[in-house]
Amino acid sequence: QVQLVESGGGLVQAGASLRLSCAASGRTFSRYAMGWFRQAPGKEREFVAGISWSGGSTNYADSVNGRFTISRDNAKNTVYLQMYSLKPGDTAVYYCAAGRTRSVYVSEYEFWGQGTQVTVSS
Repeated sequence: QVQLVESGGGLVQAGASLRLSCAASGRTFSRYAMGWFRQAPGKEREFVAGISWSGGSTNYADSVNGRFTISRDNAKNTVYLQMYSLKPGDTAVYYCAAGRTRSVYVSEYEFWGQGTQVTVSS
């Protein structure tokens, strides 16, 4: 079992930066790939970024590529999402998830956090 707790969300203006953190419990954290997803009101949950168990491979949604960076610190059982140049369209609840691969599909992830709200004003 892996329990995930996100933090770092908030209300910011367009163009600002935020760093989200996802703290994991359990000794098996380093065995899992991790992903960040987001869900805006009335929309489906969508993939944002993924990272392999080692941190050596990452992938991003086209909408955030070049603006967001995913990273992890296995010694701290934490995965991060650094977000730059935020836009109003980035407003959503952001979730971290643990899975066997850094898939873009929600169904491929086994464990989920409760989410953290990110609101970007224009």
